[in-house]
Amino acid sequence: MTTLPESNMTPGHLFCFGLGYTAQRLGRRLLDAGWRVSGTTRATDALDGLRAVGFTAHLFNGEAQMAQPAEALSGVTHIIASIPPAELGDMALHHHRDTLKSCEALRWMAYLSTPAVYGDRDGAHVSEEDAPTPGSPRGERRLAAEQAWVSAFDNSSVSAQVFRLAGIYGPGRNAIEQVQSGTARIIDKPGQVFNRIHVDDIGSILMASMARPNHGRVYNVADDLACPSGEVIRHACALIGAEPPAPIPYGSSELSAMAKSFYAECKRLRNDRIKDELGVRLTYPTYHEGLAAILVGGT
Repeated sequence: MTTLPESNMTPGHLFCFGLGYTAQRLGRRLLDAGWRVSGTTRATDALDGLRAVGFTAHLFNGEAQMAQPAEALSGVTHIIASIPPAELGDMALHHHRDTLKSCEALRWMAYLSTPAVYGDRDGAHVSEEDAPTPGSPRGERRLAAEQAWVSAFDNSSVSAQVFRLAGIYGPGRNAIEQVQSGTARIIDKPGQVFNRIHVDDIGSILMASMARPNHGRVYNVADDLACPSGEVIRHACALIGAEPPAPIPYGSSELSAMAKSFYAECKRLRNDRIKDELGVRLTYPTYHEGLAAILVGGT
């Protein structure tokens, strides 16, 4: 997965603001490697399930700080923040900035952002050297959150990095399951392409950054193939012998405002930096390898 497997890393304590899909996948790998993993959820009914896996889970809905933050963050060596920012900014940082800055063991943090900060590039390739030009409130809030997290640790011993994640897929969240459940859709918008990234490649990239911290550095986290989403759905259908759904025109009233805004931007993400600087070799360089592994293994 990466030139720096878990077995070569000194176990630490990872805290995740947002123990969601991506954080849980990485967290399980780190638990197996002897790490302590903790973090937050906004759902009371999720606490038992997270704790059963081995995570130390805390409630945090963004409206007020979590209970006993100094105790929750005691001994934390690594932080991942993935909670979407609110209109007022990143609420995890808003409520816990002082506590985080006083964490003596903390040495690395990652903010999981989105390519929406680049805005629409009309299908052009975009690298981390290109200046962000967000074209939506969502992109503007993400860019502000990126800057806030990095600046919070300027002139400190903590290295803060930004990761702009393409469309995430993996076991439990992929085109094969969408086809099987009848929720797969092909949105017809000529020229529209997206990158995507397998959830376990995200974990490998984050671990490689832990071993090679670089404060303020930004990384595009994407696969090697930007393509129309319909290609992925059709490939998933071919893998399981299903009939592809009929295309839906982009301007159709069937699409939500969120879906329309998602398709309003088009870009191809360059991923050279994760390879050249972090030494990562993607296990799933395209959706072909990713979906094939999901079909065979499922987990």
